[in-house]
Amino acid sequence: MGKFLIKNAKIVNEGVIFEGDVLIENDFIKEIAESISLKSSDCTVIDAEGNYLIPGVIDDQVHFREPGLTHKGNIESESRAAVAGGITSFIEQPNTVPNAVTQELLEDKYVIASKTSYANYSFMMGGTNDNLEEVLKTNPRNVAGIKLFLGSSTGNMLVDNQEVLEKIFSSTKMLIAVHCEDEATIKANLEKYKQEFGDDIPMNKHHLIRSVEACYISSSKAIELAKKTGARLHVFHLSTAKEMELFTNKIPLEEKQITAEVCVHHLWFTDKDYDTKGAFIKWNPAVKTEADKNALWEALLNDKIDVIATDHAPHTLEEKKNSYVNCPSGGPLVQHALVAMFEAHLNGKISVEKLVEKMCHNPAKIFKIEKRGFLKEGYFADLAIVNTHQPWNVNKDNILYKCGWSPFEGTNFKSRVMHTFVNGNLVYTNGKVKSVKAGKRLLFERE
Repeated sequence: MGKFLIKNAKIVNEGVIFEGDVLIENDFIKEIAESISLKSSDCTVIDAEGNYLIPGVIDDQVHFREPGLTHKGNIESESRAAVAGGITSFIEQPNTVPNAVTQELLEDKYVIASKTSYANYSFMMGGTNDNLEEVLKTNPRNVAGIKLFLGSSTGNMLVDNQEVLEKIFSSTKMLIAVHCEDEATIKANLEKYKQEFGDDIPMNKHHLIRSVEACYISSSKAIELAKKTGARLHVFHLSTAKEMELFTNKIPLEEKQITAEVCVHHLWFTDKDYDTKGAFIKWNPAVKTEADKNALWEALLNDKIDVIATDHAPHTLEEKKNSYVNCPSGGPLVQHALVAMFEAHLNGKISVEKLVEKMCHNPAKIFKIEKRGFLKEGYFADLAIVNTHQPWNVNKDNILYKCGWSPFEGTNFKSRVMHTFVNGNLVYTNGKVKSVKAGKRLLFERE
C-alpha cells in the first residue's frame, strides 16, 4: 500500500485512449491527468511509456475448485495466476464440493477467499431442483448472482425441473447466470458415438456430442423463460453461430434484460485443434467450428455479445489423460486470457478499446459492481499495465496454475502483463507475483 504514480501511460477508458499519468493513493485512484508531478519521496514512480494502462480485468466466470476439489486448484493458486494475467476480480461458480447451495456453504467460500485471495472475489449462489428457499435468501448487495446449470457439467448441479426453473426465474430480481446445454440431446448423441467407439470416442467428436442443437435448444428455452417472467438473465459461454439470433444489439447494455458472454477458448480454438490439443481443449460447451468461431467474433464486435470471460476450470494432467468418456471437461485460462485477446488485437481482430469494454467495463455494468471496471478518480485502483512489444513463450516454467498445464503451452504471445494492481497494491511486477493478498469482497450497487 502507499502511493504510486504511473507516468506516460496509454490510458484506455470508455472508448478513448489518451496519454497521461495516474496517481494511486491507498486503495483508490486519486488523480488522472495529462501530467502529474509529485515532490513527495514516499511515492513509487512507474514509467509506463509505450504501454497500455487498462482497468483490471473482471472475469465473470471461473471455477477455482475450493472447497473439495483442491487437487485441481484452489482460490490462492488460481487467483495468483489471475493477477499475473491482469485479472483483478473474479466471480466463482458454485459447483465445488460441497456445492454452494445454502447460504452457509456460500459464506464458507467467502471466508476462505478473505484469507487467501490475491484478487477481488465474489461467489455465485447455486440453484438446484430443491433449494428455492435458500436461493431467495441471497443478498444482492454482496453476492454476484444465481447460477443455474441447465446441462450437467463438473459437479453435476443439473436443474431440469421446469416448475422449479420458472419459480426461480419469477421469484428473484437478481441476475441469473446459466450454463445452457440440453441434457437429452447430449445423452442421445453420446449413446450414438458409444455404440460406434465404446468409451474411447475420439476427442474430435466432442462438438458433435455436445452439439450446436444441444446448446440452441437450451439457451432458446432459457431466453423464452426470461422474457415470460421478466428475469434478469446472463447466458454464459456461448459457442455457436445459431445462438447469435437470440441476442440483440438494438438497445444499450444498461437496458438489456438478457446479456451474453463468450469465452476466450471459443474465440481462439476450433474443432480442427482437437487433433493436436485433444483433451486440453475439451470444454463444456464444446469448442466448435471455424464458422461458429467467426460468428462469435462478429457478435462480439457488433455488441450482441457483451462480455469476454474465461470459464477457467482446471483439471490435473492425469485426469485429462483419461479416455473421452472419463476425461473431465474444462481447462485453465486466467493467466493467458488477456494476452490472448491482445494477440487478437495485434492480428487486427479487435481494438484495445473494445477489448477493455468487453473484459473490464461491461462485467462491471452487468453485475453492477461498485467502483470497479473503469479508470476513474475515486474508483478502486485495480489496474493492469500491458506492453505489446514483449514477446514470450508459454511453457511449463512460467505456468502458474496448480494443475501445471495450459492449452496455450507452446504459444508465442507478443504482449505481456508488466504490472497488476489490486486495491492500490502492486501485486504483480516484472514476472513475479508478490506475496500480497490484497483481494476484497466485491460489492454490488443493488438493493
